[in-house]
Amino acid sequence: MCGLVVMLGLGGRQADAAVLSQMARSITHRGPDDSGLYLDHQVGFGFRRLAILDLSPTGHQPMCSEDGELVIVFNGEIYNYIELREELRAAGYCFRSTSDTEVLLAAYRRWGVECLAKLNGMWAFVIHDRRRGVLFGARDRFGVKPLFVHHGKDAWLLASEAKAILASGLYVRETNWQVAADFLLHGKLDETPATFYAGIKQVPPGCAFEIRLDGTWRHWTYWSLSDIEPQPLPDAEEAVAELLEGAVRLRLRSDVPVGVCLSGGLDSTAIICAMARNRGVRDGGQAAPPLLAFCYHDTAFDERPFIADTLSQTGALLKRISLTPQAMWESLAEILRFQDEPIVSGAPIAGFHLMKLAASNGVKVVLNGQGSDEVFAGYSSYFHDHWYTLLRNARVARAWHEMRAYAAERRVNAGQLFLYELARLFHHQLRRLRPYRSVARARRWRRLKERRWFTPSLIDRLDASDPGYEDPQLDTVLRRSVERTPLPHYLRLEDRNSMAHGVEARLPFMDYRLVSLAFRAGVDRKIEGVWNKALLRRSLRGRIPDSVRTRAEKMGFPTSLHVWLTSVLVEPLRDVLGSRAARERGIYNVPEMLSVLQNNHRVEPETALRLFHVAEFEIWHSVHSD
Repeated sequence: MCGLVVMLGLGGRQADAAVLSQMARSITHRGPDDSGLYLDHQVGFGFRRLAILDLSPTGHQPMCSEDGELVIVFNGEIYNYIELREELRAAGYCFRSTSDTEVLLAAYRRWGVECLAKLNGMWAFVIHDRRRGVLFGARDRFGVKPLFVHHGKDAWLLASEAKAILASGLYVRETNWQVAADFLLHGKLDETPATFYAGIKQVPPGCAFEIRLDGTWRHWTYWSLSDIEPQPLPDAEEAVAELLEGAVRLRLRSDVPVGVCLSGGLDSTAIICAMARNRGVRDGGQAAPPLLAFCYHDTAFDERPFIADTLSQTGALLKRISLTPQAMWESLAEILRFQDEPIVSGAPIAGFHLMKLAASNGVKVVLNGQGSDEVFAGYSSYFHDHWYTLLRNARVARAWHEMRAYAAERRVNAGQLFLYELARLFHHQLRRLRPYRSVARARRWRRLKERRWFTPSLIDRLDASDPGYEDPQLDTVLRRSVERTPLPHYLRLEDRNSMAHGVEARLPFMDYRLVSLAFRAGVDRKIEGVWNKALLRRSLRGRIPDSVRTRAEKMGFPTSLHVWLTSVLVEPLRDVLGSRAARERGIYNVPEMLSVLQNNHRVEPETALRLFHVAEFEIWHSVHSD
């Protein structure tokens, strides 16, 4: 786990060691253990290393092949590197180190771009193939590891974080106002390759690319969820259990201590229980040190009984933190400095401090449960998409049966649920028609202009084109959740929060074999009656405490920030919203925003979140204007 930077000079420009060093220094936090530089005429690599596998100097990067024809910078982990190394050895390859980087380099030499299909892990890498005169690179299937790119007038720049491109001296900071408008008006984050910086984009997940030395760029998608077709899987529960166990076991491969982030929910509990079962396998039968679990506690969301059951089963040692409102607010600027872009809510602030806690306890690798909700249907909104799917496919009796079961458990009216879904079905059939979408879009546009918080100059930055139609059947919604929103944002938060403290976050639910199986199994098994994640819950029977497995409500790592913003934090919030910088930004109706905070009016959580978005956007501007 590391940080990489790349420069490809154009029009006769040579790679510049000073530029590369400056870029690499800006991401020292990603790799505090070692640094390296590679220069070859117009091609240059810089690197910061966080040593996880093969702590010796033989794992140094940039790494060259023995003949010097291939040079790599690689951020991430190839979890199946041991198996790949044995396959390559059988084909006659020799290895100088025990690192996965050398395995990746050999895999590219052996299989070329087709090596990507053999990798199980998370990665962003660039290889200078001197034989072919190209830079070849790729990002992992889900975009767990980041890679940003900027095409300037005389250079291509690539980096693990946008701040490295900002630090290059070859990029002039300019806000991408279309992205900013989408965030301030709609709360959208990380839904496209575009960033808050004009001219800096992300390499998309599951994408590979080549840049020729003349600057020609070519990219292609090498893996996609759309290629996976549902099929009958009679033993899906057992297969999920085995693959999850295997995914955790692979992610315990480390030459440094491994811990886990723990809540009282299904995902982190499944991971820590699998870790406890497999630590003997990792340690070769030797006595293992205590398994450390890191937990954020908010008194308004008490999950201690469920955590206690998990600790009893695993014998893990719990390290818990809580944050005061002031501590949460005061750390926001620091978090935005590491994140480079705004964040969705207060939960990432808690995540940042959890990773800090892990680092302070000597843990350099942490397992976490990101991806499970999007893959196995964990969010409450998915119930509506499930019922819609049943009605859309004329399975009315099952839809009614499931709504009644849900309504009885949640104490709501089943008839109202049914009528709501029928109306939704009718509405979406109309949305198939382009004229209807045009009328609806014009109506939304008028409503946006009537909003009093923002000026027309911001609203006019939005993309007014027709986005087309997507039927909200559950399989489509889950694919969109993985590929567009919310998972890409959560993966960004996880990477920057962990790497800010020199900690590697590993995500067993992002094992592509497990994700592929979950999508092959179809949607019917994912939601049943009152249960979300039904397939995952059944697969975990006997493997985790039943109190957690049969728990219906979902929390994750919640915080009380939305309450604090309109109570104990109202003054610092008002200071930011009413600041000179905000007034001169020219995109807000500041008095209208501040009126929400007057006279101790009750503020709805959604409104408080919108105020937070404006405030953090202003803080982000001040942090990244240097």
